[in-house]
Amino acid sequence: MNIRRIEAGPRLSQAVIHDGKVYLAGQVGAPGQSVAEQTKAVLASIDRLLNEAGTDKSKLLQAIIWLADIEDFSEMNAVWDEWVDAKSPPARATGGATLSSPAYKVEIIVTAAV
Repeated sequence: MNIRRIEAGPRLSQAVIHDGKVYLAGQVGAPGQSVAEQTKAVLASIDRLLNEAGTDKSKLLQAIIWLADIEDFSEMNAVWDEWVDAKSPPARATGGATLSSPAYKVEIIVTAAV
């Protein structure tokens, strides 16, 4: 069994590659930024990790998006819609949740094919 971990720490890895798939940990933006700014930062982090795993957003399989305030859905979606590969969008779910810090407004988790 071949498992590769990217940016592994004592609690979690930012990405894990196994059996032709890459699983990303939840990505968050910088505290204190707007939802749009945090979303842009999160998507840049996802691009970076996918690239390090040898894949890209065109191979996304699933995305799970958590918003601290579901009222921010439209603001987050405006950024998402500019970023996502419209020819191959992933299966996606979005919900409201209490995130690990009140400073975080959006967290995105993705799985992609490698």
